[in-house]
Amino acid sequence: MGAIGERDLGRFGVWTFDFEDRPAAAIRESVQELEELGWPAIWIPERDGREAMTHAGFLLAATERIAVVNGIARIWSRGARWTHGAAVLLADAYPDRHVLGLGFGGKPQPGTTPLRAMGEYLDEMDATTNANPAPRSPVRRILAAYGPKMLEMARDRSAGAHTYHVTVRHTAQAREVLGDGPFLGVEQAVLFESDPARAREIAREHLHGYFTEKYNIAKFLRLGYTEDDIAGGRGSDRLVDDLVVWGDLDTIAARLHEHLDAGADHVGVQVLRTAPGESAMPHWRRLAEALLPQHASA
Repeated sequence: MGAIGERDLGRFGVWTFDFEDRPAAAIRESVQELEELGWPAIWIPERDGREAMTHAGFLLAATERIAVVNGIARIWSRGARWTHGAAVLLADAYPDRHVLGLGFGGKPQPGTTPLRAMGEYLDEMDATTNANPAPRSPVRRILAAYGPKMLEMARDRSAGAHTYHVTVRHTAQAREVLGDGPFLGVEQAVLFESDPARAREIAREHLHGYFTEKYNIAKFLRLGYTEDDIAGGRGSDRLVDDLVVWGDLDTIAARLHEHLDAGADHVGVQVLRTAPGESAMPHWRRLAEALLPQHASA
């Protein structure tokens, strides 16, 4: 379970924005501890300035075993031929440790749609030829996908799909579209906070941008939520609670397992901070004890 080609990502991994605002030395220390804790994979976004491919290369160079997954590398950030070249180099240098997650990401570009833009990008990647030697282990790629057509593209033109801020119901729907073979990696935001008002306040701050973005709103409406649930960017309690699981460790672990039961191969766990500047590492340690098999058998 959780395999992409020859690489087993395990059932659970770390999904984190935390490295966006930390110096290199602190990032290196953190990712090395995550590897020592036994986390098999770490997922990194591309949002506030960390360029996806150099970020992945840095994390791979700082570690020995952990897989690094771009979740996602935005197709608008670099040309397809350069993404291809970077992915080939990482596959050659770190066999079976890098997964290239590609996505539309960011603001909609004029004159195109996510589906068309992704198809053209993959066409260009696949047509790229250069002097780079072919790696012994192939480039592993997956696509960010929510709607059925993008999920079909992920199924047909990559190793599978990565979903972000989705419900367990969506996970079941995505598995139905993908079928039995392709990989399905699901992100789940978690919050170690038991006070409902405080938990929802933190969750809403994190989710606000997603509740005001065109394609994410369409995703939520397809899942059966209403404009009243979007609530002008605030989000109803129902929608917030479905997207961010908060509470104690047992409550959080139960939701993560629900995604596996619904058809996910792997869940990337995103720990939300309860205070600015707070380290998520204590929570990663607790989650490792609860979720990772080497701790369960210890």
